[in-house]
Amino acid sequence: MENIKLKQMHDEWLEEVTITEIQEKLDSGELTSKELVLMYLHRISLYDQKLHSILEINPDALHIAEALDAERREKGPRSQLHGIPILIKDNIDTHDKMHTSAGSLALKDSIALKDSFVAEQLRKAGAVILGKTNMTEWANFMANGMTSGYSSRGGQVLNPYGLGTFDVGGSSAGSGAAIAANFAAAAVGTETSGSILNPSCQNSLVGIKPTVGLISRRGIIPIAHTQDTAGPMARTVQDAAILLNALCGKDEQDPITKTNPFNHFDFTEFLLKEGLKGKRIGIALDGFMELLSKEKQAIVASAVEALKASGADIVDNIEIPSAKAKWKYDVLTYEFKPDLNAYLNQLHPSVGIRSLADLIEFNQKDEEKMLKFGQAVLLESEGTSGTLTEAAYFEALEFDLYHSTKQGIDYALEKYELDVIIFPGEEGSHISAKAGYPSIAVPAGFTAAGEPVGITFAGTAYSEPLLIEVAYAYEQMTKCRKAPVLK
Repeated sequence: MENIKLKQMHDEWLEEVTITEIQEKLDSGELTSKELVLMYLHRISLYDQKLHSILEINPDALHIAEALDAERREKGPRSQLHGIPILIKDNIDTHDKMHTSAGSLALKDSIALKDSFVAEQLRKAGAVILGKTNMTEWANFMANGMTSGYSSRGGQVLNPYGLGTFDVGGSSAGSGAAIAANFAAAAVGTETSGSILNPSCQNSLVGIKPTVGLISRRGIIPIAHTQDTAGPMARTVQDAAILLNALCGKDEQDPITKTNPFNHFDFTEFLLKEGLKGKRIGIALDGFMELLSKEKQAIVASAVEALKASGADIVDNIEIPSAKAKWKYDVLTYEFKPDLNAYLNQLHPSVGIRSLADLIEFNQKDEEKMLKFGQAVLLESEGTSGTLTEAAYFEALEFDLYHSTKQGIDYALEKYELDVIIFPGEEGSHISAKAGYPSIAVPAGFTAAGEPVGITFAGTAYSEPLLIEVAYAYEQMTKCRKAPVLK
């Protein structure tokens, strides 16, 4: 493609373009997927040297795009993602020329022996996996006080709305910064507790943290099997729903996905502009709102006022009994060791890190490079048996499940007869995460200094259609997202 055409399309069209708009140009022949990949690579080369959001580009991306262009001409598109460049977080396995390292130099040379379920689904849909995004190392389950978006392999991801000024959010920091900066059509992040929702709020994005079981966890470097999930991060609810269509599915190798009721399901059917009308929505403030600055509280309050004008039935300041519970991450501490050891044991024999103990030893050999924030969390997990037989584990798991459901999300939904709950920012994400329940973060505005602010819609298990419906209606009514100004 001529440089003039590349620059013209990059300047006039690429920024904030949606998947649907891209598909229109691909279908008409005005654009090819190969040209689209080149455009995104050009943008990455211009701006990511400051953001550090991308760890590596797929060397085969252009050839994959070219092959998908040929397939489109011969057979038509496979799905709404055919020929669309998608970025994925660096803890998601791809069996190709890219590495999967969870941001750690300990796994910098590790190439997965098999695709993850997520990668399989993306390839099946005809997406172009453009590259791997930087992340908080080990998904922020390594050290106390680790900065969001920092990894030994990729350095510090910066927020495109304020380089070094605003928190980029984590642990899916690279996915958040990259999509905010328009480096791909959308990205896949992962969440154990807040790791999709937090960077989505911080980067004015839509982030869907699905029910645990909607998307298979196979081939994702784990933290905890009871809470881990992948999910879409995009600039619009529609794009997030399109990506969710591709990622959703049952997997014989991940038993929890057999509870998924949405086989061959189209989440875009719930993109209804009138989706808020008649919905009963509870606003969770006590225990959450005070965690935000006064300015951010005012932005959330404005979002609530907009909802009241939408035709929704709003219940102010609902009670969630567990809002101020003494939550701990003990379940994660116990589950991390056996889950990570199982993952590491499946790597290529050339990878020397085969266990959590090996990882700790590797880090200790080069403290300056590997232990900028220490590894207290890794050491704590290594101190467990790795067998999940401790009474303390079962007590912690029982506490989390009871307080996140019967004293948490389900309590509020039932008591106030609600359809969904709204949390300010990503506050409250830990409750949904511990329940394994879905949430959607949506842009709500910006502070005077330009820092993005979001709100989160939460529901019970497999309420994604309802959450998408209300999130889309809110987004279309407010249209709060603005692209960052990159220099």
